[in-house]
Amino acid sequence: MDLLALADFNLVARHGGFGKAARASGRPKATLSRRVAELEASLDLRLFERGARDLKLTEEGRALHQRTAALLIELHETAAAISSGAERPRGRLRISAPLLLSQTAMGKIAAGFALRYPEVRLEITTEDRVVDMIEEGYDLVIRVNPDADESLVGRAFLHDRLVVIASPKVPRPVAGRASPGVVRGSGGGQSWAVLTSEGRAKIEIEPVLSMSSLIMVRDAVRAGVGAARLPISLVSHDLHDGTLLHWGDVEGSEISLWALYPSRRLLSARVSVFLDYLKQAFPAGTPEELAAYIGR
Repeated sequence: MDLLALADFNLVARHGGFGKAARASGRPKATLSRRVAELEASLDLRLFERGARDLKLTEEGRALHQRTAALLIELHETAAAISSGAERPRGRLRISAPLLLSQTAMGKIAAGFALRYPEVRLEITTEDRVVDMIEEGYDLVIRVNPDADESLVGRAFLHDRLVVIASPKVPRPVAGRASPGVVRGSGGGQSWAVLTSEGRAKIEIEPVLSMSSLIMVRDAVRAGVGAARLPISLVSHDLHDGTLLHWGDVEGSEISLWALYPSRRLLSARVSVFLDYLKQAFPAGTPEELAAYIGR
């Protein structure tokens, strides 16, 4: 396969048309059109559907663009690094991270990384949904307890667990009586299975507040409105100070945060150094480390 023709195809696919690609790159439109046509002929595939006013990728063209665009960028960056005599991470690094980690730690992580690697342009998007890395152009995603995915590989860099906590103002749970609760999401009465120093127990909860953010849940619990299930890293300082009390560990609530990237792609220098930076920030990956990193 002609790599130059492949690069021209990706240029046109990225800009959505021959004219836009020509203006962005300073290349003749006719040259781009000819190179894409030659690539289609060599593959015996139609890569674009050419309408009167627009240009759309075919299903085969979309698959080729998704699988080769990042590889071409990495080839270019590798060649540039070799020619400069050093493998210095540079270029854009797009990361998708979950909401709670972004609210508590990603700002500090990103700032420290940017100071250490100023030639890397870090872009972090916060969302709890499972993004399509290839389709949406992410280099790395951070996910909580991810399902197995054959197209992704990575490593767990942090661990946490859920605990039931409440303000000293809230009475301790009593069998047969529901305690007021602050929950994430909606729903009626709930029963929380916990492990205490005395063994297994169930806490009946009647939700009095429903929140979409665990930070909001924590703040409401601090105000004494009810009990909640929260990551221990988020409330460890409150538990240490006695401003919140520990009612028990939520049974089977182990949390792992994974940094994932596509397995079919060469690991870029940018992703590699970011993974190393996470390891240096959380060498043991414990809830205590995260709590200390977050601070008060």
